[in-house]
Amino acid sequence: MTITTPAFTSPPAHFVPADADCARWETIEPLAKALLERPVSTTNELEAWILDRGELEAAISEAGANLYISMTCDTEDRPAQAAYTAFVQDVQPRYKPIAFELDRRQADLTDRLGLPAAGGQRYEVLARAIKTEIELFRAENVPLQTELALLGQKYDQIAGAMTVRFEGEERTLPQMARYQEETDRGLRERAWRAVADRRLADKDAIDAIFDEMIRLRTRVAVNAGFPDYRGYAFRSMHRFDYGEHQCRDFHAAVEARVVPMVRRLQDQRRRTLGLDTLRPWDLAVDVKGRPPLRPFKDGRELFAKSLAVFRRLDPRLADMLGTMGDGSEARGSRGGASLDLDSRRGKAPGGYQYNRDRARRPFIFMNAAGLSGDVETMLHEAGHAFHSLLARDEPLYPYRSAPIEFCEVASMSMELLTLPHIAEFYTSPDDLARATRKQIERTVVLLPWIAQVDAFQFWLYANHDHTRDRRDEAFVELDGRFGAAVEWSGIEPVRRNLWQRQLHLFSHPFYYIEYGIAQLGALQLWLLSLEKGPAHAVDAYLRAMSLGGSRPLPDLFRAAGLTFDFGPSTVGRLVDRVEQELDRLPE
Repeated sequence: MTITTPAFTSPPAHFVPADADCARWETIEPLAKALLERPVSTTNELEAWILDRGELEAAISEAGANLYISMTCDTEDRPAQAAYTAFVQDVQPRYKPIAFELDRRQADLTDRLGLPAAGGQRYEVLARAIKTEIELFRAENVPLQTELALLGQKYDQIAGAMTVRFEGEERTLPQMARYQEETDRGLRERAWRAVADRRLADKDAIDAIFDEMIRLRTRVAVNAGFPDYRGYAFRSMHRFDYGEHQCRDFHAAVEARVVPMVRRLQDQRRRTLGLDTLRPWDLAVDVKGRPPLRPFKDGRELFAKSLAVFRRLDPRLADMLGTMGDGSEARGSRGGASLDLDSRRGKAPGGYQYNRDRARRPFIFMNAAGLSGDVETMLHEAGHAFHSLLARDEPLYPYRSAPIEFCEVASMSMELLTLPHIAEFYTSPDDLARATRKQIERTVVLLPWIAQVDAFQFWLYANHDHTRDRRDEAFVELDGRFGAAVEWSGIEPVRRNLWQRQLHLFSHPFYYIEYGIAQLGALQLWLLSLEKGPAHAVDAYLRAMSLGGSRPLPDLFRAAGLTFDFGPSTVGRLVDRVEQELDRLPE
């Protein structure tokens, strides 16, 4: 497949002026009213109306994206925090009722005028989404959703401020992760406890935020006619192709097939380390006592080596990534920057790729601290950026993004397809073998945590009147089913609090099973590369990602040569194959 490397110039403005500031309601309101009032009497006029609506919503989305990026890149920047808060409080709540009216008008016009015969399937996904949004909208939910967004911002601020004084220096929590790879067990324990104690110091504040989130989300669901947030969440996330039953099948399959494998690996780790029991600070150290992998120094080197990895895998991927910068940027999205990679004080936790939808330029945010896990994050977020860029020329704004389950295939596949080329980071054959094994193990070790978080969310919202103690107890019960084979005696409060580190619970409720579905898809694509060659797999990847969100989820999987299934048969088959591959690799 041939692709054209995107030049980073914004598409021409047809409806929204190029200099329009869509972070301001005064800019948005007349444009939205013009759409509501415009005469539309033919199918061609309807299609033009849909494109103009997409241009406006892309501009609004990009304005919010830039504010969010600035806010997360520096949670201590008060003007940036205030600007994002103003957008959440003043713009989004005012636009939602108008978006509902636009949805209704679009549905009415489509029913009355139809769309070109050739476009029937073309608009299938969009029509389904519009219908769902109309069904779910309740005016009384708009202020509740604003409150929830502000609570998510508050969580980010608390988490972003977390630092510890360790070994004579103040360090962020991502920077502290490097100590878990040190061979000195006492040092690992001290570092682990320092981070755990720091998280516990804010437990009550974060519990209070989450209590309010549970209450508000339940009200949103009840207002929309659901008994609790579970059904509402599935509809609002447009999960048309699977439901709670399939998720519980995934939980059971992981418990039956993956957890025993992971615990065997952990028991082997315990024996190799010569320990009676594993403790939480024993899970990342090299079992042979070799020094930690240190694959890069800073964001600039991380990016340069990642670019070289992708050039070895397929130059088309490297050409796309190369348009984003050089990795040294540390200014958020100001000036059109597309990268902010290094960890620093005041930066929100985690990593993400955010597409600026009007300019159609992706942005990668992460907290790089020189760890092998940071390499995986960089390659992962690059996959999201590829997805955004490959769908860049899609005329319909809603189709320039895909269902989350497939977005994560785009990213997780890159963690696996690049494995033959990560020698750019690991020049020693021994280090390369270690890093390769570590990444393959991670693909399955992650699945129990995904199942645990997803099962926890089902419990949370089915029992939305729970107490804080009962919430922690429910998490520990699930940890007994899915968690690591480690000894928690003496540190039980930390175990009870582990769920607070999962930011998805706060900012993206019910968004986590997608990682499990996507990991199974990524594993399938990886096996395709082993069986038919990497060129075949990359071509399938490019072909499928270029579809954006224009087809239903199962069709997107099929376009990449994958089966859309996350039940016992698929989980078992893939886990068996991963074990075979691990057996061939040295420890």
